[in-house]
Amino acid sequence: MRRPRILVTNDDGLHGPGLRPLIAAMQGLGTVFAVVPDQERSADSHSLTLHKPICVHRLPEGVVTVTGSPADCARFGVLREMKGAVDLVVSGINRGYNLGEDIIYSGTVAAAREARILGMPAIAFSQDPGQRSYEASAGFARDLACQVLKRGLPPGVILNVNFPSPKAGKFRGAAAARLGRRIYSNAINRRSDPCGRTYYWLGGSRARWVKLPGTDVAAVASGRVSLTPLHLDQTDRPMLAALKGWTL
Repeated sequence: MRRPRILVTNDDGLHGPGLRPLIAAMQGLGTVFAVVPDQERSADSHSLTLHKPICVHRLPEGVVTVTGSPADCARFGVLREMKGAVDLVVSGINRGYNLGEDIIYSGTVAAAREARILGMPAIAFSQDPGQRSYEASAGFARDLACQVLKRGLPPGVILNVNFPSPKAGKFRGAAAARLGRRIYSNAINRRSDPCGRTYYWLGGSRARWVKLPGTDVAAVASGRVSLTPLHLDQTDRPMLAALKGWTL
């Protein structure tokens, strides 16, 4: 029986602390290929490198690095490294949550989304930034990946998974959850360099969590792993129906 072929990617790059734990977890399930950015590319969203070449380096440990975005890595991994023979793509484990609107900016989620665009089932994994150990998250990721390999995912759907900090090495369970809200202050800070030139830094305070019941934010706040199915089709059906009644 052929072992599953699994692609691992991320947006934290080669030195992301969640990369090797995820690779090790997937190696228990199948043959693993790893293609990651050559540097951290957090908040790259779903950008593709179209107007300049990307360079590829193959490391002795078997990881391939790409001078491109997380979506580039997923695309290169699926189409070039694995020649389309892919059973599952996993992205992460990201250092920091991807909850609510974070998914719009997330390179971790975008890599999984790009894989799904290419027809491959995919999961994005992210973790509490204050949690240094990835052991519990990697174990859960392995178990969930095993389920997806057996059951599959609906066309156009990926899973977005967020891990809270475990208690005594264990989570308080898992919850299927819709997207919630994390509200940022949206500050643009004006600063000056040593030469007196003005520059700006996108920043702000820590996000304010809106813990509505049934959301990913509420799930991780309660110590449970959140599992959110995301669809490539972002059409708003009620507004679509309403638009048909407009006179234009």
